[in-house]
Amino acid sequence: MMLNSDVISDILDRVDGTTLANAGCVSSDFWSVARQERMWEKACCSMWPSVQDTDAKNLISASLGGFRNFYASCFPFVTYETILSDSICNELKFKKLCDRVAVPSDFVLMVDVHYKDKVIFSKVVWGIPACGDSKGWFCNCPFRIDIINVDEDHNVTDGVSTNVPVGTLKKDEEFWGRFMENIKLSWIVINRRTGKAANLSSRSPLSGKRDWPSDNDFVICFGSILPVHEILRCKAVLCKLVMKCRVSDSDDSSLKVTELRMVLEDMIGAHVNKRDSLVILERALACTRTVIYNQTLECYHKYLSEQIKLREAKMKSEDCLDTLSILSGIVAFASFWSFVFRLSAAIF
Repeated sequence: MMLNSDVISDILDRVDGTTLANAGCVSSDFWSVARQERMWEKACCSMWPSVQDTDAKNLISASLGGFRNFYASCFPFVTYETILSDSICNELKFKKLCDRVAVPSDFVLMVDVHYKDKVIFSKVVWGIPACGDSKGWFCNCPFRIDIINVDEDHNVTDGVSTNVPVGTLKKDEEFWGRFMENIKLSWIVINRRTGKAANLSSRSPLSGKRDWPSDNDFVICFGSILPVHEILRCKAVLCKLVMKCRVSDSDDSSLKVTELRMVLEDMIGAHVNKRDSLVILERALACTRTVIYNQTLECYHKYLSEQIKLREAKMKSEDCLDTLSILSGIVAFASFWSFVFRLSAAIF
């Protein structure tokens, strides 16, 4: 028995983007309905509430090839697996960066935070804030994007935020595991000039901790590993997305996001400057993608492993230099007193 297009449309109206893509492979009738832009627009708006912004919709339709292409670009995870043990490569011939590779106004940021099925923050940022298009010292400053402005009382003053119940606040592993499992972050970067987009967040947390001295504040880290061939002296950098949130201390605790920021860190933990960061972000939109979260997590752990090896090698090198300096000092000291003794013997 064949279903008519209205029934198929009613069915597919209730599914997410992944199911919608799979449904298009069932039959030609399903495919004709599943390929409709309105279906993909609804799927995108459901997954990323920031897409509901009118200007964002116009951008996706006009510059990114429509909502179907947008979903295909932003649903997979960005992954980079070629992280070599020799993280610092002095033999690399660094390409001289063009002054007009990318500018802050080229980018659009779409940020969404979910706890379980509820949206607690959603915002579209046009252009990278506090970055400027100027040249000189300003572009050499550390790169950092702050999405939320927080006042002294940790109240959100920018964007949309709501309090979401998270259950009883406990200082045990059960609460921590439930909290880390349910918190999600999406950070989509769009380049209007090239018409490319990617979600640079791992969606699920890579790490997290309590923000001492308060037991109710948490720091959660998301992100992805990005390639930097011919840009920096290392092979990859960590696109670090940091979210701070507060859980109210009550019988039915509620969650509120208080800070969201992006930084790019190299292998030794230093922040990349603004000029290089714009180039890295532009190239990241063409990175390899995967729909398997474990591959992203494995890439992150591999990066941390290589980072530890690099730091240990650096510490070993510094220890050798310290030992050499000490030995040089001892030899110099012995030589001086030997000279003094010989001079004294000659005089007397």
